[in-house]
Amino acid sequence: MTSFDAHVRRALDSLPARLAKKLENVAVVVEDENVEEPDLFGIFEEHEYLPARITIYRRPLQEEFGADPAALEEEIRITVLHELAHYFGIDEDRLDELGYA
Repeated sequence: MTSFDAHVRRALDSLPARLAKKLENVAVVVEDENVEEPDLFGIFEEHEYLPARITIYRRPLQEEFGADPAALEEEIRITVLHELAHYFGIDEDRLDELGYA
């Protein structure tokens, strides 16, 4: 497991137990980048017949925050929580109010 993947794992492990128990039928994966939007940090996708999917994109996060390991870990955490919020039905406006946009 790379340190990037470990940061994603720590972000997931930091969820309060009551929220973690509500994660059902969702996969969290790490990919290098989104081909269509290469500057995208993460995305939540819901599918009719497949599990929901949260993808965290390594390259743009490392390019933007990689010079500062603490900042990189924090931004990965924010990105994971941002995408999980979409899983729970929270929209962009509310995320902005909460400081996760």
